[in-house]
Amino acid sequence: MPVYCGIVGTEIPKELRLDRYVAEFLGILSRSQIKARNMRASVNGRPVKISRIVCPGDTLNLEWDEPEPADLIPEDIPLTILYEDQRTVVVNKDQGLVVHPGAGNRTGTMANALLFRRLGKGLAGGGIRPGIVHRLDKDTSGVIIAAYDDEALAFLSEQFRSRSVRKSYLAIVQGGLPASSGKIETRISRDPRDRKKFAVSDTAGKQALTFYRVLRSWPGYALVLLRPKTGRTHQLRVHMKYLGCPILGDPLYGKSDRLFPEATLMLHARKLSIRLPFSEEPVVFKAPLPERFKAVIRRLENRISPVLMGRE
Repeated sequence: MPVYCGIVGTEIPKELRLDRYVAEFLGILSRSQIKARNMRASVNGRPVKISRIVCPGDTLNLEWDEPEPADLIPEDIPLTILYEDQRTVVVNKDQGLVVHPGAGNRTGTMANALLFRRLGKGLAGGGIRPGIVHRLDKDTSGVIIAAYDDEALAFLSEQFRSRSVRKSYLAIVQGGLPASSGKIETRISRDPRDRKKFAVSDTAGKQALTFYRVLRSWPGYALVLLRPKTGRTHQLRVHMKYLGCPILGDPLYGKSDRLFPEATLMLHARKLSIRLPFSEEPVVFKAPLPERFKAVIRRLENRISPVLMGRE
C-alpha cells in the first residue's frame, strides 16, 4: 500500500482543497486516481475528507490502494551485461531504455528484458518491477543492478536505504560551475508549476545532497563528476540547474544549445560500488563512456584545448 508523509509548503493559493494539492502540487495521483484508488488522508494526525482545505505547515499522511498490475510480458530486448551470477545482474543501461513499466510504458523496458532472460526461473519481487533495486531515468545511461531472488533484492535494497552504496555519474553541463569542486545541499520537491518536473525548495520536499568535481572545462561547458548521497527523483538534473549550469541535452531542465542543438541528455551512471549478496566487501562496477559523450568531447577539444581540473 503506497503512503506519503509530508508538510504542506508555503507556496500554495488560498482555499486549496486537499485533493487539488495532491494532484497539482505533489503530482503523486491525479484527481481521478484519488477516487479510483480510495485515497485516505489525515491532516495533523486527524482523519479528514479529501475536500478539506489545506494550509501551509499542515502535516499530511496519505495512503491509497495500488491497482492490480497486469502481468509483465517477457521480451527479447538486448541488454549489455557487465556482471551476472545466480542472484544478481549488473546492466549497462542504454539511453532511452525505461527501467520498468509505468504510465505510457507497459512494454519495452529493462524489466521485460530481464524477465525474458530468466524464462522459467522468474525474478525477485514480482509485479511490474520484478528484481528492480533502484532506477535510472529513461535518458540516463549506465550502471544499474537488479536482483534475481527475494533475498538478494532485500540485501541490495537495504544498502540503498542506508546510503552505503557509492554512486558516481558523469555529466557534461552548459556553463561554468562556481568552484572546481563542492557540494549542493537543498530540499527538492515537485515543481508546483509543472508536475513533470522537480525544483529546489526552501521549505518543502526532501533533503538532497550532491558532491561535484569538475574534470575538464571548456568555454561554456564542463565535464563534471557527480556523487549523489541521496537518491531523489531528478536530483542531479535539478541540482545542476540550481547551480546555473544545466546538463547538456536535458529536455526538462536544460536550455537550447547552439553548438549541440541535437544533443540528448549527457548524464551517465559511471560507477556503482555495492556489496553483492552476501559478501562483506563492496565490488565496483564501471560502465564505459558512451559514444555520445566521446563525440561531444571530441568536438569541444577540437574547438579549444580543455583545462584539466582533476581525475575521475
